[in-house]
Amino acid sequence: MSNPITDYLGVHAAALPLREQRMKVIASNLSNADTPGYKAKDVSFDAALQAVAQQASRATPLQATSERHFNGLDLPVQIYERAGGQPSLDGNTVDADVERAAYGRAALEYRASLSFIESKVRGMLTAITGQ
Repeated sequence: MSNPITDYLGVHAAALPLREQRMKVIASNLSNADTPGYKAKDVSFDAALQAVAQQASRATPLQATSERHFNGLDLPVQIYERAGGQPSLDGNTVDADVERAAYGRAALEYRASLSFIESKVRGMLTAITGQ
């Protein structure tokens, strides 16, 4: 049984929390830029999004004892060690410039998904109120 809200919002309903997780991983990389032996990590966004889509297609509705219960999906975030260019002498593979660029792009993608969801909700409110 499909959820009409997630059907209406499309892929962005699942992508938004995944994009948030990716931003957290990149921020963790930046905060550990000086930690000896730390390996830069990243989220396999495409694989996680495909897993969410597969999980949504075979999901069965959960039994809820209250109308306030949320029937969400688990986020199968797959974190992997990103291959670095040249590790430092202490074994750290975080390149701060690469991480800042990755974070900027991830923030831009997050904002794009958020804007799409916002426009869909605004359209729904316009349809409801007629204004």
